[in-house]
Amino acid sequence: MTWSIIAKDPETGAFGVAVTTKFFAVGALCPHGAARVGALATQALVNPLYGPDGIRLLAEGRSAEDIVAIVTAQDPGSGSRQLHVIARDGRTAAHTGQDCIDWCGHLTDEGVSVAGNMLAGPAVIEATLETYKQRMDLPFADRLMSALDAGQAEGGDKRGKQSAAIKIWRDEPYPMLDLRVDDHPEPLDEIRRLYGVAHERFLAFMDAMATRANPGGITDRSWIDEKAREYQAQHERRTSR
Repeated sequence: MTWSIIAKDPETGAFGVAVTTKFFAVGALCPHGAARVGALATQALVNPLYGPDGIRLLAEGRSAEDIVAIVTAQDPGSGSRQLHVIARDGRTAAHTGQDCIDWCGHLTDEGVSVAGNMLAGPAVIEATLETYKQRMDLPFADRLMSALDAGQAEGGDKRGKQSAAIKIWRDEPYPMLDLRVDDHPEPLDEIRRLYGVAHERFLAFMDAMATRANPGGITDRSWIDEKAREYQAQHERRTSR
């Protein structure tokens, strides 16, 4: 099941994972990441241990290639797993087990990787990667969602649609964006709707949260109100084009 895109934003250094599938609650199992460390997606017959183990190894400074080799070598079921990883340097690596269900495969590039299984065909991940690379003008989250939209237009998961998720880690231990659609007939449309709702107040509050550099955060509600208006205006401009 599943196809996903993992990437490092060259402008902000943020790491992100966006994923969708015909399976319940994909966001609970597949995307993992950490600020200034990297990100990964574990899928097909998911091994949830790949997430914490992979992030720990990324934090230790191991390469993406090392992590794929290490976690799959200690897994007797690795033939049924799919994994792709992006390290803090933006380098990527991937594993598609020989027992994953067709169509299955991955494409890795500097700063971005796409992988999927049970797909309509290779055009799904090709379109996902190409759209991501062509839309560097978009904010990071929009770029990731547009990439999945392009893959869905090529057939997506051959079984249909059900869930989707997007997670982005910027500078702090907590994600700055964490949206999930667990069960919906059009999960990518629903995740976009939620992203629009996040522009009303949520993104402004995230900018005001406590950080390591500013443990008190921003408590000036007028600043938060103004930031919320800015986010709403930006979103309206993008969606009206």
